[in-house]
Amino acid sequence: MKFYYGAVVFAHVVSAVISVGPLFLLLPLIRRLRTATAEAEDIYLAFIRVIIRLVMHAGHVLVVSGILLLLSGPWPWYTSWVILTLAVMLVSGFFLATGFSVVLKKFHESGHEKEVIITKLHKTAWIYISLMLVMLWLMVQKPVVW
Repeated sequence: MKFYYGAVVFAHVVSAVISVGPLFLLLPLIRRLRTATAEAEDIYLAFIRVIIRLVMHAGHVLVVSGILLLLSGPWPWYTSWVILTLAVMLVSGFFLATGFSVVLKKFHESGHEKEVIITKLHKTAWIYISLMLVMLWLMVQKPVVW
């Protein structure tokens, strides 16, 4: 049982790192989009899509390992930090599914100003990074709110 729990904790931590770390790569890519040529734009956008997909799949591992940890660990489902983590996770999942894809789809549509879209993409990246860091803080600190 100790090995199982340790392995799941390890998977959970690694998936948390993979869920947050690559997001910081978005920031220089978005900055370079401002001055990129048309073919370079497509390459940067492809990298951004790969990063978002990697973060999304790491998030799936994070959720599954988190459920396994709750089922086999010492914390009940109704503790405040678990409920708050689930709430932030639902918001961030919805945000990842809609926030980035909507902005990226607008990039090559006519009638949209490139600079406005890049600014929105930068803002979206920081909002998602903030949500992930709040969730990470909740999982590490395990605050008792109620």
